[in-house]
Amino acid sequence: RVSFMNNQKPQKPTLSGQRFKTRKRDEKERFDPTQFQDCIIQGLSETGTDLEAVAKFLDASGAKLDYRRYAETLFDILVAGGMLAPGGTLADDMTRTNVCVFAAQEDLETMQAFAQVFNKLIRRYKYLEKGFEDEVKKLLLFLKGFSESERNKLAMLTGILLANGTLNASILNSLYNENLVKEGVSAAFAVKLFKSWINEKDINAVAVSLRKVNMDNRLMELFPANKQSVEHFSKYFTEAGLKELSEYVRNQQSIGARKELQKELQEQMSRGDPFKDIILYVKEEMKKNNISEQTVVTIIWSSVMSTVEWNKKEELVAEQAIKHLKQYSPLLAAFTTQGQSELTLLLKIQEYCYDNIHFMKAFQKIVVLFYKAEVLSEEPILKWYKDAHLAKGKSVFLEQMKKFVEWLKNAEEESESEAEEGD
Repeated sequence: RVSFMNNQKPQKPTLSGQRFKTRKRDEKERFDPTQFQDCIIQGLSETGTDLEAVAKFLDASGAKLDYRRYAETLFDILVAGGMLAPGGTLADDMTRTNVCVFAAQEDLETMQAFAQVFNKLIRRYKYLEKGFEDEVKKLLLFLKGFSESERNKLAMLTGILLANGTLNASILNSLYNENLVKEGVSAAFAVKLFKSWINEKDINAVAVSLRKVNMDNRLMELFPANKQSVEHFSKYFTEAGLKELSEYVRNQQSIGARKELQKELQEQMSRGDPFKDIILYVKEEMKKNNISEQTVVTIIWSSVMSTVEWNKKEELVAEQAIKHLKQYSPLLAAFTTQGQSELTLLLKIQEYCYDNIHFMKAFQKIVVLFYKAEVLSEEPILKWYKDAHLAKGKSVFLEQMKKFVEWLKNAEEESESEAEEGD
C-alpha cells in the first residue's frame, strides 16, 4: 500500500479568486470626444483669429492629442465651431469656438487662409486625409442644416481645396443627394464651389479632375430630372457668371452625342440598313444635338472606313477602297451640301491616307471617285490644292493631284468661255 501511495503524482496548485489587475494592453480607452473637444477649443481660444497661430497650435497638439481617433470631432470644430449633431446642427449644451470657417468672414481671401490651415494639418498628419474626405462628404449631406452664409463659405473652401489637391473630386457625389437636388441646394452650392475652384486654377484643370473620377458627364444631375437639359444648365450657370462651365458641359454633351451617333451608324451599316433610313436618322440626330454637317461628315467617313478589314498590300488596297467607297458615296453626298463640309472631308481623306501608309497612293483615286459621284466639287478641291491642305504628306498628295487639278482648271475655263459665248 505504501508503494502505491508513493507512485501518485502530487497535485499542482491552482489559481483561484478574482483577477483585479488588468494589463495595460487589454484596457480599452473610453471614447470621449467631449474631452478632446474641450482641449481643442481651449487651445483655439488662446490663438484667437490669427490663423498662423492656429496652424502652429494644431501642429503641436497632434503630438499630445489622439487626432487619429477624434478626426471627425477635430474637423467639426474647425469648420462649424463644435461637434455637429446629425443633420448639421450644433448641440446647445456644447462649448463652441468662433475660430472656425462658419464664424469667419464670407470672402475668398479668408477661405484661402483657412484652406492653408487644413493643408498644413493634413500634410503634417497624413493619416487625417481619409478622415477629412469623409468629413467633407458628411458636411455636404448636412447642407440644409446650415445657413446660406455658412454654405457659401463651405463651398468656397471646398473649391479651393479641390484646386490644390487636398480633396478629391469624388466628394462631389454627396451633392447628388435627392433632397439637396430637389430643393436647389446642390446647384446653388455648386455655383460658389466652381467659382472658387476656377478662380484658383482654370476650367481645363477642373475638367481633368472631374474626368479622373468619371464625373465629367454627371454635372446635369445637380438639377432634378425634369430640368436636366443642356439649355437649363447653361442658362443657370451662365447667369451665375460661370459661362466657361456652361460651355464645358455643352461640349461634353456634344462629345457624348457624337460618340453615340458613330456607334449607331456603324451598327446600321453592319446591318446593311437602307441609306434613306440612315440619312433620316443622322439628320434627326444633327437637329436634336445641334451637330454641324462638318462634324457629321467626319463621323460618316470614320464609320465607313472602320467597317472593312483593309488589304495590307498597297497595290490591292486602292482597288478595294474605290469599290467600298463607291458603294457609300450616296451617304457621304447627303452630308456635303456645303463647301466647308467638302473641304472638311478632303482633309479627313488626306489625314487618313497619311496615317495609313498603304493608302498613300490611293488619295488621288479617292478624290476623283468622289468628284465623279458628286460628293466633292471643283471649288473645294482647288482650294484644298492651293492653300487649304494639311502639312501631312503634302508633297506626295499635291504631286498626285497635279494633273487632275490642271484638268479641273481647264474644264472650268472652258465652261466660262462657253458661258461668255452664250451671252
